[in-house]
Amino acid sequence: MTIFIFDNTFEGLLTSVFEAYSRRTFPDALLPEGEPLPLFHDEAFMVITEEKKAKRVWRGLQKKLSSGALSCLAQCWLAEEAETPILLFRYMRKAIDAPRSIETNFADPDVLEFSRMWKRVDWERLRMLQFIRFQKAADGTFFAAVEPEKNALPLAIDHFKDRFADQPWLIYDIKRAYGFYYDLKEVRQVTFEEGSREGHLVTGMLDESLMDKDEKLFQQLWKTYFKAICIKERINPRKHKQDMPVRYWKHLTEKQ
Repeated sequence: MTIFIFDNTFEGLLTSVFEAYSRRTFPDALLPEGEPLPLFHDEAFMVITEEKKAKRVWRGLQKKLSSGALSCLAQCWLAEEAETPILLFRYMRKAIDAPRSIETNFADPDVLEFSRMWKRVDWERLRMLQFIRFQKAADGTFFAAVEPEKNALPLAIDHFKDRFADQPWLIYDIKRAYGFYYDLKEVRQVTFEEGSREGHLVTGMLDESLMDKDEKLFQQLWKTYFKAICIKERINPRKHKQDMPVRYWKHLTEKQ
Protein backbone atom coordinates (compact mmCIF):
# COMPACT_ATOMS: atom_id res chain seq x y z
CA MET A 1 0.00 0.00 0.00
CA THR A 2 1.35 3.41 -1.01
CA ILE A 3 0.29 6.39 1.08
CA PHE A 4 0.56 10.10 0.37
CA ILE A 5 0.50 12.42 3.37
CA PHE A 6 -0.62 16.02 2.69
CA ASP A 7 -1.69 19.16 4.55
CA ASN A 8 -5.43 18.51 4.06
CA THR A 9 -5.98 21.50 1.76
CA PHE A 10 -7.38 21.56 -1.76
CA GLU A 11 -4.07 22.99 -3.01
CA GLY A 12 -2.34 20.10 -1.25
CA LEU A 13 -4.62 17.65 -3.04
CA LEU A 14 -3.76 19.18 -6.42
CA THR A 15 -0.06 19.07 -5.55
CA SER A 16 -0.50 15.38 -4.67
CA VAL A 17 -1.79 14.75 -8.19
CA PHE A 18 1.26 16.54 -9.64
CA GLU A 19 3.66 14.54 -7.48
CA ALA A 20 1.97 11.24 -8.37
CA TYR A 21 2.45 11.81 -12.10
CA SER A 22 5.96 13.15 -11.54
CA ARG A 23 6.99 10.11 -9.50
CA ARG A 24 4.84 7.71 -11.56
CA THR A 25 3.56 6.39 -8.26
CA PHE A 26 -0.13 6.61 -7.46
CA PRO A 27 -1.34 6.37 -3.85
CA ASP A 28 -3.81 3.88 -2.48
CA ALA A 29 -4.64 6.34 0.29
CA LEU A 30 -4.33 10.07 0.98
CA LEU A 31 -3.99 10.96 4.65
CA PRO A 32 -3.91 14.38 6.35
CA GLU A 33 -0.83 15.23 8.36
CA GLY A 34 -1.07 13.87 11.89
CA GLU A 35 -3.31 10.94 11.00
CA PRO A 36 -1.98 7.54 12.18
CA LEU A 37 -0.60 5.42 9.37
CA PRO A 38 -2.03 1.97 8.65
CA LEU A 39 -0.14 -0.85 10.30
CA PHE A 40 0.81 -2.36 6.95
CA HIS A 41 2.00 -0.10 4.13
CA ASP A 42 4.84 -0.19 1.63
CA GLU A 43 5.64 3.50 1.26
CA ALA A 44 4.60 6.80 2.80
CA PHE A 45 5.42 9.96 0.85
CA MET A 46 5.10 13.43 2.35
CA VAL A 47 3.61 15.92 -0.13
CA ILE A 48 4.80 19.52 0.23
CA THR A 49 2.10 21.86 -1.07
CA GLU A 50 3.32 24.16 -3.83
CA GLU A 51 1.05 26.71 -5.48
CA LYS A 52 2.88 26.45 -8.81
CA LYS A 53 2.34 22.68 -9.02
CA ALA A 54 -1.28 22.99 -7.92
CA LYS A 55 -1.98 25.57 -10.64
CA ARG A 56 -0.43 23.34 -13.31
CA VAL A 57 -2.76 20.51 -12.37
CA TRP A 58 -5.76 22.85 -12.33
CA ARG A 59 -4.88 24.16 -15.81
CA GLY A 60 -4.66 20.57 -17.00
CA LEU A 61 -8.09 19.80 -15.55
CA GLN A 62 -9.54 22.87 -17.28
CA LYS A 63 -8.73 21.18 -20.59
CA LYS A 64 -10.51 17.99 -19.56
CA LEU A 65 -13.52 19.12 -17.54
CA SER A 66 -16.31 21.65 -18.04
CA SER A 67 -16.55 24.72 -15.81
CA GLY A 68 -19.51 23.07 -14.07
CA ALA A 69 -17.51 19.94 -13.27
CA LEU A 70 -14.61 22.04 -12.00
CA SER A 71 -16.99 23.90 -9.72
CA CYS A 72 -18.36 20.59 -8.44
CA LEU A 73 -14.82 19.39 -7.83
CA ALA A 74 -14.08 22.37 -5.60
CA GLN A 75 -17.44 22.00 -3.83
CA CYS A 76 -16.90 18.29 -3.17
CA TRP A 77 -13.77 19.19 -1.22
CA LEU A 78 -16.11 20.82 1.32
CA ALA A 79 -17.77 17.45 2.01
CA GLU A 80 -15.12 16.69 4.65
CA GLU A 81 -15.81 12.97 4.40
CA ALA A 82 -13.15 10.35 5.15
CA GLU A 83 -13.04 9.23 1.51
CA THR A 84 -13.12 12.74 0.01
CA PRO A 85 -9.35 13.14 -0.73
CA ILE A 86 -8.78 9.77 -2.37
CA LEU A 87 -12.08 9.88 -4.29
CA LEU A 88 -11.28 13.31 -5.76
CA PHE A 89 -7.75 12.12 -6.54
CA ARG A 90 -9.08 9.14 -8.49
CA TYR A 91 -11.64 11.33 -10.26
CA MET A 92 -8.99 13.82 -11.34
CA ARG A 93 -6.66 11.04 -12.48
CA LYS A 94 -9.40 9.49 -14.60
CA ALA A 95 -10.33 12.88 -16.05
CA ILE A 96 -6.70 13.52 -17.04
CA ASP A 97 -6.08 10.07 -18.50
CA ALA A 98 -9.39 9.58 -20.35
CA PRO A 99 -9.47 10.36 -24.09
CA ARG A 100 -12.94 11.94 -23.69
CA SER A 101 -14.98 13.54 -20.92
CA ILE A 102 -15.83 11.30 -17.97
CA GLU A 103 -18.42 13.66 -16.49
CA THR A 104 -21.49 11.61 -17.46
CA ASN A 105 -19.90 8.16 -17.26
CA PHE A 106 -21.97 7.06 -14.27
CA ALA A 107 -21.11 3.43 -14.94
CA ASP A 108 -17.76 4.31 -13.35
CA PRO A 109 -18.18 3.97 -9.55
CA ASP A 110 -15.91 6.96 -8.85
CA VAL A 111 -17.86 9.24 -11.19
CA LEU A 112 -21.13 8.08 -9.62
CA GLU A 113 -19.89 8.63 -6.06
CA PHE A 114 -18.44 12.02 -7.06
CA SER A 115 -21.90 13.05 -8.26
CA ARG A 116 -23.52 11.83 -5.05
CA MET A 117 -20.95 13.62 -2.89
CA TRP A 118 -21.58 16.88 -4.72
CA LYS A 119 -25.32 16.48 -4.16
CA ARG A 120 -24.77 15.98 -0.43
CA VAL A 121 -22.76 19.21 -0.22
CA ASP A 122 -25.23 21.17 -2.36
CA TRP A 123 -28.14 19.86 -0.30
CA GLU A 124 -26.46 21.23 2.82
CA ARG A 125 -26.11 24.60 1.07
CA LEU A 126 -29.82 24.63 0.28
CA ARG A 127 -30.69 23.70 3.85
CA MET A 128 -28.77 26.72 5.13
CA LEU A 129 -30.73 29.03 2.83
CA GLN A 130 -33.91 27.62 4.38
CA PHE A 131 -32.98 27.39 8.04
CA ILE A 132 -30.64 30.25 8.91
CA ARG A 133 -32.33 32.56 11.43
CA PHE A 134 -30.89 36.00 12.19
CA GLN A 135 -31.01 37.76 15.55
CA LYS A 136 -30.56 41.53 15.69
CA ALA A 137 -27.84 42.72 18.04
CA ALA A 138 -27.86 46.03 19.90
CA ASP A 139 -25.30 47.53 17.48
CA GLY A 140 -27.54 46.77 14.48
CA THR A 141 -25.64 43.70 13.30
CA PHE A 142 -27.71 40.63 12.44
CA PHE A 143 -26.18 37.44 13.85
CA ALA A 144 -26.86 33.84 12.83
CA ALA A 145 -25.21 30.60 13.89
CA VAL A 146 -24.96 27.37 11.89
CA GLU A 147 -23.53 23.89 12.43
CA PRO A 148 -23.75 22.23 9.00
CA GLU A 149 -22.64 18.63 8.47
CA LYS A 150 -20.66 19.72 5.41
CA ASN A 151 -18.47 22.80 5.25
CA ALA A 152 -20.98 24.44 2.92
CA LEU A 153 -21.19 27.93 4.44
CA PRO A 154 -18.92 29.53 1.78
CA LEU A 155 -21.34 28.31 -0.91
CA ALA A 156 -24.29 30.16 0.66
CA ILE A 157 -22.64 33.52 1.33
CA ASP A 158 -23.35 35.11 -2.09
CA HIS A 159 -27.06 34.52 -1.53
CA PHE A 160 -27.05 36.41 1.75
CA LYS A 161 -24.92 39.20 0.35
CA ASP A 162 -27.50 39.76 -2.40
CA ARG A 163 -30.55 39.15 -0.22
CA PHE A 164 -29.48 41.28 2.75
CA ALA A 165 -27.29 43.90 1.09
CA ASP A 166 -28.76 46.73 3.18
CA GLN A 167 -27.86 45.41 6.63
CA PRO A 168 -24.64 44.28 8.36
CA TRP A 169 -24.58 40.61 9.32
CA LEU A 170 -22.41 37.85 10.69
CA ILE A 171 -23.00 34.18 9.91
CA TYR A 172 -20.86 31.98 12.13
CA ASP A 173 -20.11 28.25 11.82
CA ILE A 174 -19.87 27.11 15.43
CA LYS A 175 -18.64 23.65 14.48
CA ARG A 176 -15.64 24.97 12.52
CA ALA A 177 -15.10 28.20 14.47
CA TYR A 178 -15.18 30.66 11.57
CA GLY A 179 -17.72 32.84 9.84
CA PHE A 180 -18.39 35.60 7.32
CA TYR A 181 -19.05 39.24 8.20
CA TYR A 182 -20.72 41.75 5.88
CA ASP A 183 -20.17 45.45 6.68
CA LEU A 184 -22.44 46.89 3.91
CA LYS A 185 -19.44 47.07 1.57
CA GLU A 186 -17.76 43.70 1.42
CA VAL A 187 -17.86 40.21 2.90
CA ARG A 188 -14.81 38.93 4.72
CA GLN A 189 -14.04 35.73 6.55
CA VAL A 190 -13.57 36.10 10.30
CA THR A 191 -12.31 33.97 13.17
CA PHE A 192 -12.15 34.65 16.88
CA GLU A 193 -9.53 33.96 19.52
CA GLU A 194 -10.22 30.74 21.39
CA GLY A 195 -10.67 32.60 24.68
CA SER A 196 -13.27 34.92 23.14
CA ARG A 197 -15.47 32.11 21.82
CA GLU A 198 -18.02 32.32 24.58
CA GLY A 199 -21.73 32.97 24.83
CA HIS A 200 -23.36 33.31 21.42
CA LEU A 201 -20.28 31.96 19.63
CA VAL A 202 -20.84 28.69 21.50
CA THR A 203 -24.60 28.51 21.97
CA GLY A 204 -25.58 30.32 18.78
CA MET A 205 -28.08 32.47 20.66
CA LEU A 206 -27.55 36.12 21.61
CA ASP A 207 -27.71 36.94 25.29
CA GLU A 208 -30.48 39.42 26.08
CA SER A 209 -27.86 42.00 27.03
CA LEU A 210 -26.54 41.88 23.45
CA MET A 211 -29.93 41.93 21.71
CA ASP A 212 -31.58 44.90 20.06
CA LYS A 213 -34.38 46.24 22.28
CA ASP A 214 -37.06 44.93 19.88
CA GLU A 215 -35.47 41.55 19.09
CA LYS A 216 -37.29 39.65 21.83
CA LEU A 217 -40.61 41.04 20.58
CA PHE A 218 -39.90 40.03 16.98
CA GLN A 219 -38.88 36.54 18.08
CA GLN A 220 -42.15 36.16 19.95
CA LEU A 221 -44.12 37.43 16.95
CA TRP A 222 -42.39 34.89 14.71
CA LYS A 223 -43.19 32.06 17.14
CA THR A 224 -46.81 33.17 17.30
CA TYR A 225 -47.02 33.29 13.48
CA PHE A 226 -45.42 29.87 13.16
CA LYS A 227 -47.91 28.43 15.66
CA ALA A 228 -50.88 30.17 14.01
CA ILE A 229 -50.25 28.72 10.56
CA CYS A 230 -49.96 25.20 11.91
CA ILE A 231 -53.09 23.15 11.16
CA LYS A 232 -53.48 20.66 14.01
CA GLU A 233 -55.45 18.18 11.90
CA ARG A 234 -52.57 17.97 9.44
CA ILE A 235 -49.70 17.58 11.89
CA ASN A 236 -47.35 14.86 10.64
CA PRO A 237 -44.24 14.64 12.88
CA ARG A 238 -42.43 12.24 10.56
CA LYS A 239 -42.89 14.47 7.50
CA HIS A 240 -42.06 17.54 9.59
CA LYS A 241 -38.70 16.04 10.58
CA GLN A 242 -37.97 15.12 6.97
CA ASP A 243 -38.60 18.68 5.80
CA MET A 244 -36.98 20.33 8.81
CA PRO A 245 -34.34 17.93 10.23
CA VAL A 246 -34.02 17.93 14.01
CA ARG A 247 -30.32 18.81 13.85
CA TYR A 248 -31.29 22.32 12.66
CA TRP A 249 -33.81 22.98 15.44
CA LYS A 250 -31.19 24.16 17.90
CA HIS A 251 -30.80 27.46 16.01
CA LEU A 252 -34.39 27.94 14.81
CA THR A 253 -36.25 30.73 16.61
CA GLU A 254 -39.61 28.98 16.17
CA LYS A 255 -38.28 25.86 17.91
CA GLN A 256 -37.00 27.57 21.05
